[in-house]
Amino acid sequence: MAGDSHTQGPLPGFQWPVSASRTIAAPSSRVWTAISTPGNLETCHPHCVENPVEVWPGPGSRDEIHYLSGWVFQRHFLRWTEGVGYDLEIRRDGNGLARVSWRVLPVDEQSCILSITVYPYALQGIPLVVRWLPHLLRLRPMLKRYLTSVVKGFEWFVIHDEAVPRDQFGRHPWFSAS
Repeated sequence: MAGDSHTQGPLPGFQWPVSASRTIAAPSSRVWTAISTPGNLETCHPHCVENPVEVWPGPGSRDEIHYLSGWVFQRHFLRWTEGVGYDLEIRRDGNGLARVSWRVLPVDEQSCILSITVYPYALQGIPLVVRWLPHLLRLRPMLKRYLTSVVKGFEWFVIHDEAVPRDQFGRHPWFSAS
C-alpha cells in the first residue's frame, strides 16, 4: 500500500497529518467487517446521521456522510486492500478537503489497532512559516478530537454490537448539531 502518492498518503510538500488510533479487543477481521460494510458510518460514527452509498466496495467506491451539523461530505475511495484498509478523498461540493487512510493492524488473535490518518488540504497553500500556528492551535486539535471520537465509535459498535449513540464521546463544534 505504500509509495503511490496519487492514491494514498501525503501529497508532495504535504505537512502535518493528523491521526488517531485505538486498540480494540476484537479480531482484526471483525473490525475490518465494521469499517468495510456499506453504510457503516450510520451505526459506527458518533456524528453521522446518514451514510448513503452510491458504489461499493473496493476502489472507486463512493458514499456520503451526512453530519449532525447538516454538513454533507462525499467520500471517494482511491485504494482498497481487503482486510487491511483503504485510502479515500473527502470532498465537499466537488472540492477536495483531505486524503484519509484507514488501517486495521492485528496485534494478536483477539485484538487489533484501528487507525485513521487525515492529510487535510486546508492551509497547504499557505507558506509554511505562516500555517504552522493555525494548524497547531485550531486544525490539529479539532481533527484529533474528531478522529478520536470516530475510532471510539467503531470500537463501541464492535464491542457492544449496537449502534453508537450520537455525540457519545462529546459534541464537536464542526460536526454536531448546534
